[in-house]
Amino acid sequence: MVEWSELFALRTPPLEIFARGTVTYLALFALLRFLLKRESGTTGVTDLLVIVLIADAAQNAMAGQYTTITDGVLLVAVIIGWSLVLDAIAYRFPAAARVIRPRPLLLVRNGRIIKRNMRRELVTEAELRSLLREQGIDNLTRVREARMEPDGQISVITTAGYPRRLPVRPKRRSFR
Repeated sequence: MVEWSELFALRTPPLEIFARGTVTYLALFALLRFLLKRESGTTGVTDLLVIVLIADAAQNAMAGQYTTITDGVLLVAVIIGWSLVLDAIAYRFPAAARVIRPRPLLLVRNGRIIKRNMRRELVTEAELRSLLREQGIDNLTRVREARMEPDGQISVITTAGYPRRLPVRPKRRSFR
């Protein structure tokens, strides 16, 4: 027999749920933003956080570790709310955007590796050369710029001036 009133009752104080969700989200955001940029892949840090934390919060609500579904739904709302708030702040305030969203980091300039930046992101020269080979670049002298983008990917501009990530081939037209 299902006790519907017990299933949806609010057992944990909303302020406690808000505080727990806020501290967890912001702590993980800071750790991922400042320490693990290259590990996030093509998913943004806030996207990754929302997915992981929502999954955990929903699991707790479904498995009964929270005493009610309402507690779990409220925590999910707090997590989504913080994601939206940080995105809105980054959109409206450029100074805050520099903290919330990392800037691309220059790894190679005019064929020369910037070792300080490579160490900062823990990218080895072998990893960089491997990524360049995957983009068809066999020699560093052909690289005008290589940058680690905010999503952890490396974009390359060759000395010919064409970005390697976005090859553009014009369509041939016949004038008959």
